[in-house]
Amino acid sequence: MQQSQFEKMKNGEGFIAALDQSGGSTPKALALYGIEEDSYNGKDEMFDLVHEMRTRIITSPAFDSEYIIGAILFEQTMDREIEGMYTADYLAEKKGIVPFLKVDKGLAEESNGVQMMKPITDLDETLKRANERHIFGTKMRSVIKEANPEGIKAVVAQQFEIGKQIVAAGLVPIIEPEVDINSKEKEKCEELLKAEILDQLNKLGDDEHVMLKVTIPTVANTYKELIEHPNVVRVVALSGGYAVDEANEKLKENNGLIASFSRALSQDLNANQTDEEFNNALGKAVKSIYEASIS
Repeated sequence: MQQSQFEKMKNGEGFIAALDQSGGSTPKALALYGIEEDSYNGKDEMFDLVHEMRTRIITSPAFDSEYIIGAILFEQTMDREIEGMYTADYLAEKKGIVPFLKVDKGLAEESNGVQMMKPITDLDETLKRANERHIFGTKMRSVIKEANPEGIKAVVAQQFEIGKQIVAAGLVPIIEPEVDINSKEKEKCEELLKAEILDQLNKLGDDEHVMLKVTIPTVANTYKELIEHPNVVRVVALSGGYAVDEANEKLKENNGLIASFSRALSQDLNANQTDEEFNNALGKAVKSIYEASIS
């Protein structure tokens, strides 16, 4: 782990760009970008197109370390190149942006009001390659839909169990137990989640550091204790399906919470835009998310 990158993640002003749509969500991401499923054949063409999209975002002058401190990548993006450099190296060396890798394999079926992660069978190999590719940290996502104490406890326990394996490999895990923004029990879910996370954090050793990625809470500053916890490098927020303006307004209410947006970052981008139109649209989104993250 590079100490300079650790310091940037701990204290830097800005937000984390989530560019980690995977196989299941890639067709939707491409469709939002103006590329419909009937315009490509098979997964190879699909992943080529999504890499072109991500390359256009990352190489844009609007994708600037003045506003963006980190970026989360999909595994294929990590293994591909931008302008002759592996993506993580391009981010770190050309852009001054800290690279993360999505490592989960998707969600299991809902049980006890939650969706836990599917088994990550090749995690050791993935972490080895992540270190070779100069990745700083990882991200893995679960989803909470109901205020079921047993389900939420299981989600957090699974996240921290795998998180410790990632820490042992020299990387910083982003633990992401997303609370569904449409949950009728969202506030109660967040109260239970906070308690379970605090319990797990308090069991970590002094040298075990994690990051957290959470849904913007219903009650502002719900996660203040997590943000201030000595084992937490940073707490970031997902947009969760909110449009960028709504996500930004909600984020501003939470001191110390910064964005890690995906759809809200790229919602106004289109494959048919000129470079000027594309860069202007991306720049507008980047600056608005940055302002919400430092408020």
